[in-house]
Amino acid sequence: MQQTETHSRAGEDLSPVVQVGTAIAGLVEDIRALRADLYEKLQQQEERVTMLDRKSQPALQRPALSTAVDRDAPHRAAFDAYLRHGDDDGLRGLELEGKALSTAVNSDGGYLVDPATSETVRATLASTASLRAIAQVVQVEAASFDVLIDRNDIGSGWASESGAATETGTPTIDRISIPLHELNALPKASQRLLDDSAFDVEGWLAGRIADTFSRAEAAAFVSGDGNDKPVGFLTHPQVDDEIWEWGNLGYVPTGVAGSVGDGDALIDLVYALGAQYRAKASFVMNSKTAGALRKLKDADGRHLWSDGLAAGEPARLLGYPVLIAEDMPEIGDGATPIAFGDFGAGYTIAERPDLRVLRDPFSSKPHVLFYATKRVGGDVSDFAAIKLLRTATA
Repeated sequence: MQQTETHSRAGEDLSPVVQVGTAIAGLVEDIRALRADLYEKLQQQEERVTMLDRKSQPALQRPALSTAVDRDAPHRAAFDAYLRHGDDDGLRGLELEGKALSTAVNSDGGYLVDPATSETVRATLASTASLRAIAQVVQVEAASFDVLIDRNDIGSGWASESGAATETGTPTIDRISIPLHELNALPKASQRLLDDSAFDVEGWLAGRIADTFSRAEAAAFVSGDGNDKPVGFLTHPQVDDEIWEWGNLGYVPTGVAGSVGDGDALIDLVYALGAQYRAKASFVMNSKTAGALRKLKDADGRHLWSDGLAAGEPARLLGYPVLIAEDMPEIGDGATPIAFGDFGAGYTIAERPDLRVLRDPFSSKPHVLFYATKRVGGDVSDFAAIKLLRTATA
């Protein structure tokens, strides 16, 4: 009896122990599951931190389009996104943030004004061998630019103390209107190149546009007929300088048909120009004409032509700078291969400061076309400021 009671009490004593053990085992399993879940979340967090760290390191990214860090960086990124994929969302924000950039997009999201690229093109054009380098260049926001010219001075005369004053002449004002014409370029690139390449898209586009624009402008400023293009200075009527009048360009004949002669005609050309213009005057000719003039010598055997003494300085002829413009006529019978004058006063180039670019991914698949347009005009603004040399007897 006593033994049976003893076993019964032992069973009662072990029951709580078993319950406690079971609870501990369950708690251990919960801890293990919690640790596994926590470890997985920590792994995910480490992967996210690693990705963010990689994005923050430029060496691990695709090479940047521009290594320069400046205030235009967001604008360049937005413009690059537009060129590659036609995404213009960033441009609308930049229009509000960067007022100096003047970035604008029209209602259909196609046109934009990109001052960074436009400035690059304009700087490239100014550095090329074009009349733009010595002419007057003005920027306008209108469809044309008017130049007012005071052709005559106010008359005057001597008078005695008691004599009556007589009426004197009044100046004559002429207005020359220079309309702006549209110049365009159409470079293209494959969409795959835009997607995969990390090259400088803006630089490529500016280079292509600058090359096309500079050649078209240079030709028009010299010999443009005014039909949807600037009026070239050689397009205007040319008369012997001895009978010159306003509205014409005066020329000096060399006295030898089809030749520049011995150089005396060049001296006549220099002094045919008014003294008020000679201080800022330049010669304009093409390379072949320059090659012929380099051989001319004076009576003492010294060359009339002299190269610039410092890097970047233009060559000089009779002490005046020479601009090599390949669109000038070649030496020939009755030609005018050399111009001399103050082109800053004599020729005016008017242009709008903006460059418009239309991205067209549809017309030439799989290529993307970039239709760039710029409005520019030019014309003679002072007919007395430019003289020509004519290779003819008269």
